[in-house]
Amino acid sequence: MDNGQPKIQLSSRTERVQEYYFSHKLRQIDEMRKAGADIINLGIGSPDLPPSPAAIDKLSEASKLPNVHGYQSYNGIPALRSAFAGWYKKYFNVDLNPDNEILPLIGSKEGIMHISMAFVNEGDEVLVPNPGYPTYTSVSKLVGGKIRFYNLHADRRWHPDLDSLENSDLSRVKLMWINYPHMPTGAKGSKKLFEELVTFAHKHSILLCNDNPYSFILNNEHLSILSVDGAKEVALELNSMSKSHNMAGWRIGMVAGHKDYISGIVKVKSNMDSGMFQPMQSAAIEALNSPVEWYESINKIYDKRRFLVEQIMNTLQCTFDANQTGLFLWGKIPAKYSNGEELTEELLQKAHIFITPGMVFGDQGSEYVRISLCANEHMLNKAIERLSAIYP
Repeated sequence: MDNGQPKIQLSSRTERVQEYYFSHKLRQIDEMRKAGADIINLGIGSPDLPPSPAAIDKLSEASKLPNVHGYQSYNGIPALRSAFAGWYKKYFNVDLNPDNEILPLIGSKEGIMHISMAFVNEGDEVLVPNPGYPTYTSVSKLVGGKIRFYNLHADRRWHPDLDSLENSDLSRVKLMWINYPHMPTGAKGSKKLFEELVTFAHKHSILLCNDNPYSFILNNEHLSILSVDGAKEVALELNSMSKSHNMAGWRIGMVAGHKDYISGIVKVKSNMDSGMFQPMQSAAIEALNSPVEWYESINKIYDKRRFLVEQIMNTLQCTFDANQTGLFLWGKIPAKYSNGEELTEELLQKAHIFITPGMVFGDQGSEYVRISLCANEHMLNKAIERLSAIYP
């Protein structure tokens, strides 16, 4: 058998990106566990709670039907689009036409790629938040876009400085990623901020893309950029059932916006997949129709966890904004550490606890760490015990 060097080179686009941080970090954790270490993972935002019982029952029930196992429509079944429209009307007070203003996705991460491929040409500039979700950067690079980071600061509530952007050359900017409630900082958006962003986008012919998966976690102020007058002309919004409905592994999301924008995204999507399993779409409908009490029950659990995670931050002498929302807690490290990674590696080696260094989200996060709420109270208390022994 020939074990020589491969003869075929990878495409140049693979040189523009690196392996996702959590991908290689989880391999390291797996190796440590194989060696006998009991690692507590507080770094990943993968919900550990189940979806609603109604959604699970519907998936089981629908999967037994004989006529639901074929290829599906590229833009989802009408009932799912209608359910998304009803959900947006009920919680965001946004009217969406389910026929042409909503596109179900196999997760919103897929949507980031589809939107970028549909709108960004080689050399177009893309405004990306720093700190921000790393996929905005990697996908923009993969499609040949030129990254322009816009820095977010705690003293501005992690909101963009539009005046500073106005003083720069925006002539080549095609798309701007925004994400409120913001990940990783937990900062909320506001109607005023969204109105300013829409005005900015109209003035400079920039497509705004608001990534909005965290509205329901420890937050009762559900806000969509599409609620702003004139937004549909310059904005798209991604949403996901991963966080709001505990369906991360199900891969169900959506993008909403002007029908012509949705039509363009369908051109890309229809060449990349063959639709979503119909019983999963039926289950998603059940989840979207969950009563308010179901969301409240989930947030009661997260609220208890948040209290314990705040104790962890205090033990580590990290400072944080108590008004944060979402699935994580974002804290600034004490001055004795040069950066967040120094603290996270210390925790991993000394306490066998994994939390995320803020530098993963950009250099503006280098003095921060992020802790996930996706661990039960037993594991969080266990982490507190370990830390109390190391940091008395």
